[in-house]
Amino acid sequence: MKVLLTGATGFIGSHLYPALVAAGHEVICGTRNPLRARHQYPKRSWVKLDINQENTLANALQECEAAFYLVHSMSDGGDYAKQEAEGAKNFLLAAENAGVKRIVYLGGVTPAQGKISDHLKSRMKTGEILRGGSVSTIELRAAMIIGAGSASFTMVKDLAQRLPAMLLPRWLRNSSHPVGVDDVLRSLLFSLTFKHQGSKILEVPGPERISHKDLLNRTASVLGHKRMMINVPVLTPRLSSYWIAAVTRVDLKLAQELVEGVRYDLDPTGQIIWQLSGETPVSIVDATELALADEAAPGNLLAPSAETRAKVIGLDHKGRG
Repeated sequence: MKVLLTGATGFIGSHLYPALVAAGHEVICGTRNPLRARHQYPKRSWVKLDINQENTLANALQECEAAFYLVHSMSDGGDYAKQEAEGAKNFLLAAENAGVKRIVYLGGVTPAQGKISDHLKSRMKTGEILRGGSVSTIELRAAMIIGAGSASFTMVKDLAQRLPAMLLPRWLRNSSHPVGVDDVLRSLLFSLTFKHQGSKILEVPGPERISHKDLLNRTASVLGHKRMMINVPVLTPRLSSYWIAAVTRVDLKLAQELVEGVRYDLDPTGQIIWQLSGETPVSIVDATELALADEAAPGNLLAPSAETRAKVIGLDHKGRG
């Protein structure tokens, strides 16, 4: 089918494009700067897309049967929660007017108990808006995604690689279900053609529940390191974010948002997608090794060819599973 891919130059969008092509779909890539994107990826079909400009939305969605909503405004600064809510409303209205049949949205897992961070609260609100329209919307909720280009994975990898000893704030004892990027891609592809009327939330957990401390240790092990952990109960999330920004490639604002998002356990609370798709997510170690291999690719390309990505996620060149 003809599909609009928003956020096409971002982490998930860059990985998803070749998977969609491998599955046989016609993909239109939306971006605010098509000239720059076309220079980077000249073989892809680009269209100007700004969720705050109605005319670009109508043009981008023309004749599209489905759309992936991967827009995130956190890096734009300011009141990003308001921007994201308004953007979701604009996109939904344009999708309804264009006759789009399915929207697939990738959101985040929120804590069942404890304060929800502004970042995750905004993700929830975006999903609520999209699911509230007449277009069938599948909202996927994933915790940390392990993959080349993921801010969360970059933070974990840099900490595990660069520090001989790591401070262990209390929040690192909390747990979540990290999932590999290729399992997220499988989930996005499944959601595109999933037979379901109306809208639905599906959880996309990784294969195991693991503390952030153990995730750091396991990542260090894959990298060939052994790290000392030092308990520091007084290191607050705010102070932790300064420490992370100083040591890793993640900037301070993003570090603050990421740390706030893991102050509590993040467990799936709804229906698990694997129960419907019949897939089994890869192990954390395998996902980490795949992410490191992507990072080490020539030119550090975060968008492998359609054939390469198809092979990784289990499709043949015609898109059959």
